[in-house]
Amino acid sequence: MTARTVHLPVAAQDSLDDVVGIGVRAEELGYERAWYPETWGRDAVTALAALADRTDDIGVGTSIVNTYSRSAALVGQTAATLQEHSGGRFRLGLGPSGPAVVEGWHGQEFGNPLRRTREYVDVVRKVLSGEQVDYDGDVVQARGFRLRQDPPEPAPEIDVTGMGPKAVELAGRFADGWHALMFTEDGFRDRLADLRRGADLGDRDVGDVRTTFVLPCCALPDGERARDLARQHLAFYVGGMGTFYRDALARQGHEDAAETIYSLWQDGERRRAVGAVDDDLLDALGAAGTPETVRERVREFEALDGLDAVAVSFPRAADPDVIDRTLEAVAPA
Repeated sequence: MTARTVHLPVAAQDSLDDVVGIGVRAEELGYERAWYPETWGRDAVTALAALADRTDDIGVGTSIVNTYSRSAALVGQTAATLQEHSGGRFRLGLGPSGPAVVEGWHGQEFGNPLRRTREYVDVVRKVLSGEQVDYDGDVVQARGFRLRQDPPEPAPEIDVTGMGPKAVELAGRFADGWHALMFTEDGFRDRLADLRRGADLGDRDVGDVRTTFVLPCCALPDGERARDLARQHLAFYVGGMGTFYRDALARQGHEDAAETIYSLWQDGERRRAVGAVDDDLLDALGAAGTPETVRERVREFEALDGLDAVAVSFPRAADPDVIDRTLEAVAPA
């Protein structure tokens, strides 16, 4: 059975307590795990530690932390500490993010993203084993590092994100899971072939690689308002987050829409960019409308072959009331 998880929002929350409260509510409603993406809001480590303090059963995880703003050894230390602090409920999601974040926000050169992700997985696993880390990679070098405390038991599993064929192949070959973001159903199916190829190259069973589909959702009695919020969200990602999501959408057969949304956004025509997310594209990428409509659309995504979990996410402009209504509308049965 496909699990239902939740992406805590990084925007439009007045306080850390508000963010944590959404995770507490998700536990009450039966969601399996609360993910926290680290972008321009609060840092993921503090937020997840606070959530672990106020919950008992719900899993916690990063989706994602990038592989440039922290060293690989520090990511390993952090994973070990959050696993200890949460009583074994932590799962690490990491990935390279994109140039807009890495170069624009963190001042790091966005080079060798796939190799860097592979080497981070290697080093983090080594750290979590409790062994001394002596690693001489193409990107990552570490000498003489070892945890001073006992390693976590069990070690947290490591997921990676990926949108292009080679990135998804890497997930299948080396990671414990793959996070799919900004995909249509057909786009997800296409990338599953890359995941299987990666698993074959790593002499692994693809069924052991947990797939999580991050699905933008907005469920309100006023279905058109919900759809407007979701349109704004998708237009921002395609048009305003560099070329990363634009290119991913184009690879899925939506080249014209991707280029139109991106160009309009970059030219400052943001209202027109939002309008360029037509109904077909909105429904292909998310679940937005009345609660009944959204529940049915989520079930359709969950029925995808090869999918293990859906992560319900929210429009970036969603206020606490919109988030709570959506959480409740699509809560696990």
